[in-house]
Amino acid sequence: MPDGRPDFSGYWSQGAGVGDTGPVPQPPELQDWALSLTKERQANDLRDLPSARCLPSGVVFSITAGFAQRIVHTPTLLVMLFEGPPPRQVFLGGRSLTQKQNPTWLGHSVGRWEGDSLVVDSVGFNDKTWLDVTGYPHTEMLHVVERYRRTDLGHLELELSVEDSGALKRPWTLKRVYNLDPQEDILESVCAENEKDAQHQIGK
Repeated sequence: MPDGRPDFSGYWSQGAGVGDTGPVPQPPELQDWALSLTKERQANDLRDLPSARCLPSGVVFSITAGFAQRIVHTPTLLVMLFEGPPPRQVFLGGRSLTQKQNPTWLGHSVGRWEGDSLVVDSVGFNDKTWLDVTGYPHTEMLHVVERYRRTDLGHLELELSVEDSGALKRPWTLKRVYNLDPQEDILESVCAENEKDAQHQIGK
């Protein structure tokens, strides 16, 4: 970038992920109610998965599910584009993070630099998304911290920390590595177009 910071622009597909770059991480330690809800969702064959009803997947789910993304990086704004979920904005340039946000599917994200690492701090989430396809829930107290570091031309490392005192007993940390793929691009994906999931959902 003009200021000497790493440029994260490009199409990034998830390569090495949970368990591929080190010890397999433990699942999150859930509060009793969150564990019961997770088991209920699994017993119901995940029929209430938001994306199965054309609703946004959420920030953490997009990472744990392995979604590819295109990042557009400017000095004041970083935009993440996915196939299907709505685009996500990360505000750079000194904007402060405020807890007083109307809860939304993607929350409110601001970024700051720590050396060559971009730290993205996010709050202001609603409680309608899942943390991953296992069915882990969260509350509106969800706080997500992502640390991105471009280790070389073709790789982007991510360390994800998920905090939620309403649903988790302690923070949950995961690591991912993204591969730069300049030959690929984000395609248009309209969930409700030719949608065939709902008719197969048991007990809908």
